[in-house]
Amino acid sequence: MSKSPNIFGPALGVTGIVLGVAVALPTLNAREQAEASAADRVSQAEARAAEIAAIAEAEVAAAMAAKDEAKAAAEAQVAEAEAATAAAEAAAAAQLAMAVSGSSDQAMPMMQQAAASRDGGFGLGRAALPEEVAAWDIDVRPDGLGLPEGEGDVWTGEEVFVENCSACHGDFGEAVGRWPVLAGGWDTLDHEDPEKTIGSYWPYLSTVFDYINRAMPYGNAQSLEPDEVYAITAYLLYVNNLVDDDFVLSNENFLEVPLPNEGGFFMDDRAETEYAIWSNSADVCMTDCKPSVEITMRAMVLDVTPETEGDEEAAAEETPVEAEVVEAAATEEAPAEEMTAAIDPALVEDGARVFRACQACHKIGEGARNGTGPHLNGVVGRAIGGVEDFRYSNVMQDAGGAGRTWTSEELSAFLMDPRGTFRGTKMAYNGLRSEDDLAAILAYLEAEGG
Repeated sequence: MSKSPNIFGPALGVTGIVLGVAVALPTLNAREQAEASAADRVSQAEARAAEIAAIAEAEVAAAMAAKDEAKAAAEAQVAEAEAATAAAEAAAAAQLAMAVSGSSDQAMPMMQQAAASRDGGFGLGRAALPEEVAAWDIDVRPDGLGLPEGEGDVWTGEEVFVENCSACHGDFGEAVGRWPVLAGGWDTLDHEDPEKTIGSYWPYLSTVFDYINRAMPYGNAQSLEPDEVYAITAYLLYVNNLVDDDFVLSNENFLEVPLPNEGGFFMDDRAETEYAIWSNSADVCMTDCKPSVEITMRAMVLDVTPETEGDEEAAAEETPVEAEVVEAAATEEAPAEEMTAAIDPALVEDGARVFRACQACHKIGEGARNGTGPHLNGVVGRAIGGVEDFRYSNVMQDAGGAGRTWTSEELSAFLMDPRGTFRGTKMAYNGLRSEDDLAAILAYLEAEGG
């Protein structure tokens, strides 16, 4: 068999190479396109990031500029405030200089000038809300402006007062210890040591209501309802003998109850009558002062220094013994011991209960001394106004000067109606409410103090 050359082999090989190249060319083109597309996206992203960064940088710069501007504005406001303060101080210095130099006619107008301000305020704080203003706007004026709606009667006021106020002011406004006296003191304003109470000194009932409503009870301020404040105010009018026990105080009749000393107050006129005098240095003496100072009176004598235990003992030793009063209290028919023994113990016990309303002012028994009221040892048969070291009201002094004594009849009338029996008495007690209480307390007074 003869061998001939294979012409199909090389042809097939060339065909395969051509086909391979044809296939590879499209593949390379797709890859290049993908890479180019990715590169474009990266470029776009980088451009966008650069754009955002530029915007952010611009915003930060703007914010910093605004911050600097706000800081500058705040500093300018502070500078203006300091300038206003400096102007006010300069005005005050100028006023003082004029006053010292005697320019009184120019000093007065400067005193009335307000400190320099700034239009629109100083940019501090905020406007108060209506609710916040209302919480503080609780004052009551003498013309009744600011009074809340409500009412309260005397007897309710007594209950509320005893519960909330008596620990300091006593059941009847007579005061406990050094706390203020609220009742009595009539006709004492011209005395050496006047007793300034609601009934003797205060000018307006609105002051009473406003103070109770704003600041009382002590330690629990503004806890009372308007009706309770009206009731307490009515009770204080009653213990000052200004209204009857059936009185009801309300916002409608508030202005119908003037206080006795309203006419004793007047507008401050010192700006017209005194300032010009004292602003003229030529009229003010600053030479030839007194070379020495002498003590003319001590606080203990003025009764403003609390007593110590030693003071009480010394005062007790100095208190004169009322021998005549003790003798007057005894009777010729039976010794005091027999009289005490004859008193019903149950009645005395009831009298001790009734006397609780009196013990804040009066003491009785061994070692009893004067307090807000005189001690009651030996009161039965004693001369009215007869305790020498106690300062009585004028009406009591007059009764004693007329020779009247505390008989059972006098005591009974006085204890049932103190103000009706002795008009002008300093005792703020309103009187016993029953004949049984009267019999009980008379028995107690006789048993404990003769």
